[in-house]
Amino acid sequence: MSAPSPPPGAAAPRGRFVAFEGGEACGKSTQAALLAESLDAVLTHEPGGTVIGARVRALVLDPATRDLAPRAEALLMAADRAQHVAEVVEPALAAGRHVVTDRFAGSSIAYQGYGRGLPVDEIRDISRWATGGVWPDLVVLLDVPSALADQRLGAARDRMESEPAAFHVAVLDGFRAQAEAEPDRWVVIDGAGSIDEVASAVRRAVAERLQLPL
Repeated sequence: MSAPSPPPGAAAPRGRFVAFEGGEACGKSTQAALLAESLDAVLTHEPGGTVIGARVRALVLDPATRDLAPRAEALLMAADRAQHVAEVVEPALAAGRHVVTDRFAGSSIAYQGYGRGLPVDEIRDISRWATGGVWPDLVVLLDVPSALADQRLGAARDRMESEPAAFHVAVLDGFRAQAEAEPDRWVVIDGAGSIDEVASAVRRAVAERLQLPL
């Protein structure tokens, strides 16, 4: 449902920003698209939500990319995020549009922080700087057991998906730790159910947390 139009001459109220986070094959892309449709929101994703970002995505996720240093990986993700916010997220929010993104800073904290073992506070600070302080109003974590995620992935995997199981366990721990540390900003949804079941839970959470009609 679209937000009501402001009176003539009045500035549009700032849109709300929702980020979906979670490990591989948790259903983020599907659920982000469904929520964006329900909200008439701008749907986007990281990495690769811009033309420049698509080049970063190709480099970072290509299985042929070898020996990429963890700090270089973190900086590439931050560069993608800076362009994403400048080109897509902030203009939409400022114009009064809601924005739904499949991944944002929580993924850098989980993957490069907890997964790669880089200092979590530094990863968070880099993302804050890259985005100019733009941060989600709500983060929806789709929590899926590692065994189910591995089953969903199948054999064809990109560079991140191909990491060892221990890496993905650490990443999932990172997401859960963020949700526990910021319960007012994060909501955890069981992602193991059907698409409709998960979508219904997401809509209820977003409606309650952000006071949006859904």
